[in-house]
Amino acid sequence: MVVLKPEKERQLLRKKLQQMRDADGQQLDREFRAAHDAVFAVTDCLQCANCCKTSSPIIEQEDIDRIGAALGISRSEVVRQYLVMDEDGDFVFPVQPCPMLLDDNRCKIYDHRPEACRDYPHTRRKGMKDLLELTKKNLEVCPAVAEILTQIKIP
Repeated sequence: MVVLKPEKERQLLRKKLQQMRDADGQQLDREFRAAHDAVFAVTDCLQCANCCKTSSPIIEQEDIDRIGAALGISRSEVVRQYLVMDEDGDFVFPVQPCPMLLDDNRCKIYDHRPEACRDYPHTRRKGMKDLLELTKKNLEVCPAVAEILTQIKIP
């Protein structure tokens, strides 16, 4: 089973994230991309699935269509059976673990999963400097984020 790093190590990584605010954005993107690729080349998310067990992604309209197609139900049935609107006006799953998570940590709708799930933990995007706060939150959920941050070299 994959586990989060101890609090002391995560605290050091949170400080590193703070320092990244002063880094060159393009260099930071390159560093994140390289570290992300290296970490996920050897990471089996099925050993953890903590993101699916503890977080609810924002579900976009296109996601609702894909989920409906995967489950063989209408858009309105997806909303009725699986979603709620949060305080920001976004659709989310109202329960954790995710209702699509199976007992073996696989996703019932993997090929049709929401875009936020496809992109998680959002460490290979362009503009990572703007995502440092999100990365800080994901550090508390995803062990791979800690490994990515450990690999990143900042001046």
